[in-house]
Amino acid sequence: MLTSYNSHHMPQEILSVAVWEPVPDKETASLETLRELSSIVANKGYGRDFLYRDRDHHYVFLRYWKSENARREALEDPDMLRCWAKLGNEIQIVKVYETLIEIKTATGK
Repeated sequence: MLTSYNSHHMPQEILSVAVWEPVPDKETASLETLRELSSIVANKGYGRDFLYRDRDHHYVFLRYWKSENARREALEDPDMLRCWAKLGNEIQIVKVYETLIEIKTATGK
């Protein structure tokens, strides 16, 4: 897989998005697991997370991976794998976007 680079030849962040809803009676547990997962991501320097909810109780989870290498490391991290296994029993995935690429809308001079 190719790594994206910005104009300064630094690895570019990778945006991943997941839309999900909690399994009945698992909303509190799923949010606790997500907080734990986000803490691991931040503490190990894999990236940064944001969580939003719409009016229909869908959660929208955004993760900005620091780089492709950081994402690869996280996919093999035992702490991350443990959290993802827990989430598998706590949430129902609606849609996942593994990699979104930014489209520049402003022209630079």
